Amino acid sequence: MTAEFWTLWWVWMAGALVLGILEVLIPGFVFLGFAIGALAVGLILLLSGMSLSLSVLLLIFAALSLAAWLIMRKFFALPKGQVKHFTNDIND
Repeated sequence: MTAEFWTLWWVWMAGALVLGILEVLIPGFVFLGFAIGALAVGLILLLSGMSLSLSVLLLIFAALSLAAWLIMRKFFALPKGQVKHFTNDIND
């Protein structure tokens, strides 16, 4: 694959879709941050029409994925010091 392949917006959107499907199959907010980062890079390429290098795109992807993961961790995590307890078993 050439570097020009990675500058296409639909490649990043397809990657976001694959990562989103992986998040549904393997939940835990692991792949969702990466999916949001890939979606954001795809939107940047689509809306700006700029042709950025692969290294710049990967840097943007990493930064946006980290930011998405930190935001999700803040909003979806249990309050500090609180532990989740289950009283009912799914098989009962």
